[in-house]
Amino acid sequence: MKYYFIILLFLSVINSNAQSKMAFKSGEWFKYKLSYSGWFKAGEATVNLIEDINNNELLHAKMIGKSTGPINLFFKVYDRYESFFHKDKILPNKFVRNIYEGGYTKNIEILFNQKSKTAKVKDYKKNSSEVFSFKNKSQDMVSVFYYLRNTFSLDKLDDSNEISIDMFFDSENYKLKIKYLSTEVLNTNFGKILCYKIQPYVQSGRVFKKNESLTMWITADKNRIPIKIKADLLVGSIRIDLESFSNLNNPFEIKFD
Repeated sequence: MKYYFIILLFLSVINSNAQSKMAFKSGEWFKYKLSYSGWFKAGEATVNLIEDINNNELLHAKMIGKSTGPINLFFKVYDRYESFFHKDKILPNKFVRNIYEGGYTKNIEILFNQKSKTAKVKDYKKNSSEVFSFKNKSQDMVSVFYYLRNTFSLDKLDDSNEISIDMFFDSENYKLKIKYLSTEVLNTNFGKILCYKIQPYVQSGRVFKKNESLTMWITADKNRIPIKIKADLLVGSIRIDLESFSNLNNPFEIKFD
């Protein structure tokens, strides 16, 4: 019996050490405030990470964004994005996109087969199903949030201070390029936070003014939490600020000097 407890202790130490190296863990939760053109609250978003109840090898991430206040009178938004991804390699198993944006709707589910590198895309609105190939180590729109947090490092930047991540979205493969801009101290509601200022390149034309319209500040600690996001739109701008959080995997570092 004593050997049984020794084995359990050994496994718990290994699991604790493995978990401490991750930027996140099951139970993590964030809440963000969305402001339009910097002067009124337009919405809020929550990001929640839990164990998948059907497969203990997967984590289940859910992002919900919705409009709030007066904006609901003329442009109501309720978006739900979910990803079920493998704990060890942070590779997607299933992705869900169910959105309502001012009358525009989309309801898509993507099933990833990591062995065959194929994705089955189910469009419930069109009642269609198609299979596409994706590139090795591709991320979905939600899993990339966790992959980036867990892998972003200044020593992994190329000569242009950029990193690239393969993505699969709806039915297309593309590369997400992210440029490191600077390291700076950001004044927040939590205090002064040392952050990496980065710039994910986005597609200009339909929503954004230009490819460099999106700027993010992520904590320079082991959590790599997005603290602030700014986006220049074709009409106005959006600012997203972290309001609250819980159950981080690593200490949240605040500068007191």
